[in-house]
Amino acid sequence: MNVLIAVHHFLPRYHGGAEWRAYRTARELARRGQQIHLLTVESIGEDRDESEEHTKYDGLDVQRLYYDLATAPEPFRWSYRNPIVSRAARRLIDRFEPDVLHLIGGYMMSGSVVEVAREARVPVVLTLTDFWFMCPRITMVTADGQLCDYPDTPHECALCLLAQQRRYRWPARLAPKAWRWGQALLQQIDERLQLTAVSRMNALIRERRQYLRQILDEVDIVISPSQFLQRFFAERGYCVEQSRFIRQGLEINHWANAEWEADDRHLRIGYIGQIAPHKGVDLLCDAFRRLRANHRHPTLTLYGDTGKHPQFVRQVTREVDGHVDITFAGTFPNHQIKTIHAGLDVLVVPSTWYENSPTVILEAFGAGTPVIASNLGGMAELVKHNENGLLFEPGNVDDLTAQLQRILDDDALLAELRAGIPRVKTIEEEVDELLAIYGAVQRSPLLPDAVQKQGSVVTLPGALSPARGSGKGSGARL
Repeated sequence: MNVLIAVHHFLPRYHGGAEWRAYRTARELARRGQQIHLLTVESIGEDRDESEEHTKYDGLDVQRLYYDLATAPEPFRWSYRNPIVSRAARRLIDRFEPDVLHLIGGYMMSGSVVEVAREARVPVVLTLTDFWFMCPRITMVTADGQLCDYPDTPHECALCLLAQQRRYRWPARLAPKAWRWGQALLQQIDERLQLTAVSRMNALIRERRQYLRQILDEVDIVISPSQFLQRFFAERGYCVEQSRFIRQGLEINHWANAEWEADDRHLRIGYIGQIAPHKGVDLLCDAFRRLRANHRHPTLTLYGDTGKHPQFVRQVTREVDGHVDITFAGTFPNHQIKTIHAGLDVLVVPSTWYENSPTVILEAFGAGTPVIASNLGGMAELVKHNENGLLFEPGNVDDLTAQLQRILDDDALLAELRAGIPRVKTIEEEVDELLAIYGAVQRSPLLPDAVQKQGSVVTLPGALSPARGSGKGSGARL
């Protein structure tokens, strides 16, 4: 079987969750004799003309795209419907002749890769990794750091995106209610004339929603790695019929072997992930500094790339300056995950956004490490309070401090939590499920009649064809 895997970025330059998921999936499929090709965006901002590069990574064929999004005629529109991705995907599909396209995420690849696949009559499987299909900011977190529940109208999204821009940033921060009220008034006055930036952005958001909703309707199977994400989309009218819940698997057999040993003198607290604002690293550092040491001395080790969000990293390092028990340890090779966990007693996942199905939690469980996590989204689905870890109120430094203090004070609690850790799915088990899905969509692809007969593609917003039998038209929020 020829499988084309499309993902926004890929190794070795990028090391996010989607990149590792694509790599694990591709490697296991290739190990089983499937023919694999990956399509990814290597860079969008190096002042480089549109180009492609074919490379090999660990024996896998990877087609890497380069372009400068900032110089595009319509950068925002290209972020969800990208003609460069269309051209590259069409060339690769013509050459590789895939039996199925597996899109992991959507960011960078845009909806265009699905359009091209449908035109070529290639069945499409999509794995959701975040909220990109709903939220241009990906995380469902507003510009001022608040969780978003997906606004009924595009207007709130337009205000949120404009608040990121320099000219609107300070009014939005200093007087957010007055700013929103004033913009809402202007919106009512000149929406038909499209005079203000809010009106223009509002129209683009409406177009984005309409276009990506139909793109999702054109996908044969949509995989949600968490039940939380599956519900979140379904409750808002997305992916109701073709959604499947499949938890991701781990390459546990590839981990270097290392065994955890208790340390009676220390409580070794760890963090693994992005050193970024929405990951709650500052919250964790603040909570750690409030701990009261007893017969065990707490230490905190933060693993992650400090170069991606330099301003935030500077802020955090200033706050913890001089604290000898907080260490920024950088990154490590993925196969060393069990070795890293052998030196930890508990992992903290303090994210302030919903998360999906955090691989870092599954890796902790695979290594036998209990987790303290925000009681939110996909984190709360995996971490069971007082069973395999502890939960705290999202963003609440006092509650996080209290949960850390419990483990520090109660010698027996850590062992009880370790005993409650569940078995983790392997990549072999996940790929068994994926191969069954690939086979099913090939045997009975859910192609619309127009595509089966003519190879039609999704039409432009304003002349959209009806959704594919989903019944989502009346209740869906555009």
